[in-house]
Amino acid sequence: MRTRLLALSILGVAVALGGCHHGTRPDGSRISKAGVTDMAGFEAFIATHPTQQQFKAMYPGVLLMLPGMISTMEIRYDNSRFFPQMDKDGRIIGGDFH
Repeated sequence: MRTRLLALSILGVAVALGGCHHGTRPDGSRISKAGVTDMAGFEAFIATHPTQQQFKAMYPGVLLMLPGMISTMEIRYDNSRFFPQMDKDGRIIGGDFH
């Protein structure tokens, strides 16, 4: 009985610590799961016309709502859902947060 309790306690601590992991972007900065906070840096990144893969690598905490995707009508104030404007080659050339 005590062995099971100890095993479950260790498993619970491991799961809790697993959620505390903070990743880094390709440029070495920390990833914020709360959405975009540095708007100047974000706009500079968008000005480079990134691909979808580059966007997801740089901002994995931001949901990229591509044309044709279904979204809810909820209001988000944390800049965590980006609706991009795409060029003919599929690169992001602008957009806004909803």
